[in-house]
Amino acid sequence: MCEFREAFEILKKDKVMNSLITKLGDQITIQDRKEKNLALALSLLIIEQQVSFKAANTIKERFRKLIKKKTNREVLKIDDEKLKSVGITYKKVEYIKNVYTYFENKKFDFYNKPKKEVIRELTIIKGIGIWTAEMFLIFILFEKDIFSKGDLALINSIKINYKIDELNENDLKNITEKWSPYKTIASLLLWKSIEEKIFYD
Repeated sequence: MCEFREAFEILKKDKVMNSLITKLGDQITIQDRKEKNLALALSLLIIEQQVSFKAANTIKERFRKLIKKKTNREVLKIDDEKLKSVGITYKKVEYIKNVYTYFENKKFDFYNKPKKEVIRELTIIKGIGIWTAEMFLIFILFEKDIFSKGDLALINSIKINYKIDELNENDLKNITEKWSPYKTIASLLLWKSIEEKIFYD
């Protein structure tokens, strides 16, 4: 709980968040995808795109084994078929190669740039959309105030926890703005809620 003590004090003002903190607060972390190699970090996020949590973990494990101890340049030389054999689609193989190529050629300081600039820079890479860039900000750069409107699990969790059938843009903004400056921590609670099927009642 101590990792998010400050955030919890703010979020507890929202009765739904207060309930989720009580039930799940000691089960969330932002550190579980920490990765110093940014090309690898983005590749793992690409693998997560539009697949289940369980399937993504299996594929990520195989991918890590395949590229173990290889430099970024050596990863680029791996045959596409070999990459595909771990469970990655051709399209994602292409996107992963795009990421490794980017880091071979560009030197952008992701750690010291504003969020908007990081998103703009990442989405230059073919295969990296807004969702992947936002996950990068959360899990790699540990930004504390990110909410990803394009994340279906988050939207579904809000609908269930806040008991809203039709969630419009205005409702979403009103709910999420209350969580600032800790939208990320609220998101972690919402993800955990839907993963464990533990909701506000």
